[in-house]
Amino acid sequence: MWFATNGYACLIIDTLQLGEIPGVHHGTYREGRWWWQSAGYTPAGVECWNGIRALDYLQSRPEIDPERLAVTGISGGGASTLWISAADERVKVVVPVSGVSDLESYVTSRVINGHCDCMFLVNQRGWEWTTILALVAPRPLLFLNSGHDTIFPMDANDRIRARMERLYSMYTPDTARLFDIGVTPGGHNDNLELRLMAYRWINRHLKNDKREVQEPPLPPFAGKDLRVFPEDKDLPTDALNGRIDEVFVPRAVPQTPTTAEGFRRWRETLLGQLEARVFRWPEGTRSAELLRTSKDNRLLLATEPAMAVVASRPVPTPAEPRQHWLIVLNADEPDDRLPEWTRGLVSEKDAVLLLSPRGCGGLGWTRKSPPNYVERAHALVGSTVDAGRVWDVRAVARWLHENDEKSARVRVAGQGQAGVLAAYAALFEPSIEGVAVVEPPPSHRQGPIFLNVLRVLDVPDALGMLAPTPLTLIGARDAAFERTVQAYKAAGADEQLHRR
Repeated sequence: MWFATNGYACLIIDTLQLGEIPGVHHGTYREGRWWWQSAGYTPAGVECWNGIRALDYLQSRPEIDPERLAVTGISGGGASTLWISAADERVKVVVPVSGVSDLESYVTSRVINGHCDCMFLVNQRGWEWTTILALVAPRPLLFLNSGHDTIFPMDANDRIRARMERLYSMYTPDTARLFDIGVTPGGHNDNLELRLMAYRWINRHLKNDKREVQEPPLPPFAGKDLRVFPEDKDLPTDALNGRIDEVFVPRAVPQTPTTAEGFRRWRETLLGQLEARVFRWPEGTRSAELLRTSKDNRLLLATEPAMAVVASRPVPTPAEPRQHWLIVLNADEPDDRLPEWTRGLVSEKDAVLLLSPRGCGGLGWTRKSPPNYVERAHALVGSTVDAGRVWDVRAVARWLHENDEKSARVRVAGQGQAGVLAAYAALFEPSIEGVAVVEPPPSHRQGPIFLNVLRVLDVPDALGMLAPTPLTLIGARDAAFERTVQAYKAAGADEQLHRR
């Protein structure tokens, strides 16, 4: 209201799930919509897009100077201020209020637990939040917060201040002219002093007005008086807001090849996209390291620094194994005996190792929903738990291969999502010579969860990319798996695909 009474045109946008706008902000926080990560979706993207379109509208108004635009907001509005201003350089002045912290705070200090999904982008590249803030520079940026805000703590504010002051000093010796930080007493709430600092900053940089400002008391509007649609029943029936997570991010629809050359190009393209947009593996795959073996044939293996997994040998290993099987288990599968689904697949002549990848078996972590800390924190640093599990399978398969007297290659198998994890490991790991997948989900919508994977391909396509590696598909009834069959045919590897 201060803006509207002081010469500004002010546009206020309801966010998804609040005001008149239906939708969901808590998809991974408490609603179990893990497929958001696979789809590359976040409500932060919708808020950013709505803000960009709001700027389009403001610039279309004849009474508005299109070169003098500012964005500000508090809490989720503070986060949206960052997204909009980083993405759109038409914003000339930026004032996020109690809406931005840093990666150390979100992950190491577990501050992520106090936030819904609108506060985070799909951070596939593992960006620090000050990298996003840096996209605002050298435009005037005022960073506001309260000193006892537990979800935007002061230690993070201090780190952000130091980084941003250093950055702005590269543009001007007078950094305080373009970047400043303001802190008021109190917790996570709106207060007069925060608002006054925002008014002064925007006045100074949009109107060249450096005078002190006051906020006179104004009668508040009742929420109902601010509605565009009088009642919820008046909302447009064709509105996308309530299902925007289903349609906002386009899904890839790879065309399955029909020729050998087409298969080669198709596979090469998709592998490149998986490496660039989904997994981004570290250079140089390392094999697992055996840490300890117990008397009951359980093995403790390190698959990367500070990450241990448990494996076990449920049956005696033959002196001359016919082949080596690495059985990948789901979190709810016992690790002391062969699963029932391996009957007809594994024989007594085979060497078998059961693998409980990270978060499964005896080293599983306690999961609490909300806030789903482990799964959400992985995404903030550019990965997912399931992507880490693929890495575990690769590392253990390589360890088996390197420690076999005859350097025998390994076959991998799993049921459901674990089977798909095994298949992805085989795509990237040359020590794997065969794959068996039992009752796989037809889509990453059901899992496993990898960042952005649905923007590249889906489960049947990934299985098809295995050709000419021998693949046994058991219980894959969905019509989508015909794409897997077609890919094997195109590769000239029909005989390497076995369906039951």
